[in-house]
Amino acid sequence: MSALRPSRPARFGQYLALLAYLAFLAFPLLWLISTAFKPAPELGSLHPTWIPRDPTWANFRQAFDEQPLLRAAANSLLAALAAALVSVAVATPLAYVTARARGKAASAVTGWVVVSQAFPFVLVIIPLFLVLKNLRLIDSLPGLVMVYVVWSLPFALWMLVGYVRAVPAELEEAAAVDGAGRVRTLVSVTAPLLAPGIVATALFAFVTSWNEFFFALVLLKSPEKQTLPVVLTHFLGAEGVADLGPLAAAAFLATIPSLVVFAVIQRRITGGKLAGAVKS
Repeated sequence: MSALRPSRPARFGQYLALLAYLAFLAFPLLWLISTAFKPAPELGSLHPTWIPRDPTWANFRQAFDEQPLLRAAANSLLAALAAALVSVAVATPLAYVTARARGKAASAVTGWVVVSQAFPFVLVIIPLFLVLKNLRLIDSLPGLVMVYVVWSLPFALWMLVGYVRAVPAELEEAAAVDGAGRVRTLVSVTAPLLAPGIVATALFAFVTSWNEFFFALVLLKSPEKQTLPVVLTHFLGAEGVADLGPLAAAAFLATIPSLVVFAVIQRRITGGKLAGAVKS
């Protein structure tokens, strides 16, 4: 067993590489927070600093005074939650059937998932716009939610198929031998084991919808219906010059919901274990 363990220099190199990767991931967020608390003179300084010398809340006050951030955040939250719930509700039974099926049907579904992810936004926006126009859902949050569901559903289905396949079919067969019906087996045996996958898929759909910009920009025209990513662009001037302080403050606030959602449900993501699933 000792031969399989990495040596101390190898472990030190692994930890060092992991630390460097974490620093690489954290740098944009830390710099964003630092910029959000810097006053205007420090933002224009030729010698930027990590920690603001004179931190201020003025950028946050200015951001709320200039743009309707709370209303835009409410629109984004409503659209993201609705898209996540609908995507999971539709993808879960489809994923179960696809994972348990055999033959050309399952292969066709998998191929559709892979191909659908290759289409760029620009290629599908015109057909989507025409469909929503015929349904009279242009410039409406329900129409935007429908687009988010359609766009996130293939990847959500692909994720859940992997989770379903990780659940041994023998567990369901054992439950059937014990006299459990199909519905009871799915509810009592399969569903608890799929809970981490369902939560992870919902998180993916939520974060994707919360951060989405292009569809919201094209489909929503009324200022009172615009989402937060679209409103953030209003901090850019006519010549593309950014009001950096308020923009950083608003962008930092826009990242908080995703961080909070992940922090709340991360135990569910890592808590999927088969312990106790087999009858003792």
